[in-house]
Amino acid sequence: MPQIGLVSAVNLRVQGSSAYLWSSRSSSLGTESRDGCLQRNSLCFAGSESMGHKLKLRTPHATTRRLVKDLGPLKVVCIDYPRPELDNTVNYLEAAFLSSTFRASPRPTKPLEIVIAGAGLGGLSTAKYLADAGHKPILLEARDVLGGKVAAWKDDDGDWYETGLHIFFGAYPNIQNLFGELGINDRLQWKEHSMIFAMPSKPGEFSRFDFPEALPAPLNGVLAILKNNEMLTWPEKVKFAIGLLPAMLGGQSYVEAQDGISVKDWMRKQGVPDRVTDEVFIAMSKALNFINPDELSMQCILIALNRFLQEKHGSKMAFLDGNPPERLCMPIVEHIESKGGQVRLNSRIKKIELKEDGSVKCFILNDGSTIEGDAFVFATPVDIFKLLLPEDWKEIPYFQKLEKLVGVPVINVHIWFDRKLKNTYDHLLFSRSSLLSVYADMSVTCKEYYNPNQSMLELVFAPAEEWISRSDSEIIDATMKELATLFPDEISADQSKAKILKYHVVKTPRSVYKTVPGCEPCRPLQRSPIEGFYLAGDYTKQKYLASMEGAVLSGKLCAQAIVQDYELLVGRSQKKLAEASVV
Repeated sequence: MPQIGLVSAVNLRVQGSSAYLWSSRSSSLGTESRDGCLQRNSLCFAGSESMGHKLKLRTPHATTRRLVKDLGPLKVVCIDYPRPELDNTVNYLEAAFLSSTFRASPRPTKPLEIVIAGAGLGGLSTAKYLADAGHKPILLEARDVLGGKVAAWKDDDGDWYETGLHIFFGAYPNIQNLFGELGINDRLQWKEHSMIFAMPSKPGEFSRFDFPEALPAPLNGVLAILKNNEMLTWPEKVKFAIGLLPAMLGGQSYVEAQDGISVKDWMRKQGVPDRVTDEVFIAMSKALNFINPDELSMQCILIALNRFLQEKHGSKMAFLDGNPPERLCMPIVEHIESKGGQVRLNSRIKKIELKEDGSVKCFILNDGSTIEGDAFVFATPVDIFKLLLPEDWKEIPYFQKLEKLVGVPVINVHIWFDRKLKNTYDHLLFSRSSLLSVYADMSVTCKEYYNPNQSMLELVFAPAEEWISRSDSEIIDATMKELATLFPDEISADQSKAKILKYHVVKTPRSVYKTVPGCEPCRPLQRSPIEGFYLAGDYTKQKYLASMEGAVLSGKLCAQAIVQDYELLVGRSQKKLAEASVV
């Protein structure tokens, strides 16, 4: 089958040195001293084994030289913002209740064996909650790394590079609940409650939306908008507010009805000036779905605004304190295995084998082995599932609708520089450039990647459709030209200022589904019309669209459907055994 994710790596000239020290409340990152600082030389991840380090896809002429990580007497303290009060919000309590139903469900007399394809967050979530309900998930991952769209790899220097720049919002109740259940809340590094935008008309300058802690929602968001006078004028703010009134008054039914119109067309229809779209919603559209406002469904924007404006901490952001396979995915795997489930890497599915009645008989793997079960789940991206869709199912309307759901291309760029860049923040930054979406200096925002002497910028290159087939060097050249605007005093396109030490380019030709107008009716429920077959993934029907939160919620809803179908699935298994004994 075609390769869906492409990874390439290049190591260039090495200059400078770096020391990695940080302060953390997480004991797994090292030993803390009494003053809260990490004891010198107690570094964990630089030489650790990982789920992802085996995958080494490199360009043919890549050279390798190790970055010098010289541990001197330097002591650096990183202070995170405290975790916001999320546990008493309506959405968090709703997510917690759904989680509790799996733990509280009657223990099955015959635990089901459920075969799940795909160890991204959707598949991991499905397996985790089925295990909580007393069943035996068998989770199959095609690659040798966990995470799917949050996968990451370690290069020969011990540095990590990721599939995407992942942000955990306060408005992600199922994700936040999952962290709490696993006991890893301290692995989220919360940042100040702000949104920070670059100013293309003023190279090197930024404009901020600061959400005051003292005010409840939506007043904190309203004040953040009103106080920002650099991006929108007062007349533009007023027209935008008037344009949003139908959404605020119409509620969820109005939001859902806007699926058929693009962001740009909706803004014009509501009399909102084009400059509002250009100044704010190009950046927001690219951050949400890697596409521009003329393509993105307005429903996506309204859902995000609804969460951000109606929940006090909804737009507050956190970074994971290290690489996702180890710091997020492995705790889920350990939980699954502790309850009798299995997680198998390097288990690529070649074919979905059907019975005579059209239901699933087994999954056939690339090595020719077969995996049978009482139920089957496909938790891969929609594009991969469509490649393996059995011929007999293609005329079923449930599956036919999937044709409109297509993954959007995205490119994630990592650049290590020979110096510490000064014009940046300990936060996610919206670039507002034509080629880049969001970026962050991961040497500042993330404990595991911390480096006081050199910066590592991680950038989302979007929209990427015209660039996905171009060479890494072309992508880096284009990125450097954009960075020269963001860092005019520190970066130039010809590297006469900051020098590139090395870079990694991760291409995903088909990432999250492209949220274009009219695709909402095509999103499938987790329970398919085929008995014993289910779907999970952010493209399936759930209220958080294409996101990590959507993937985790889809897994919970998939697990819920299987638990609800327990008697039916047990009956199918007993019938299968009876037929086998007759033969």
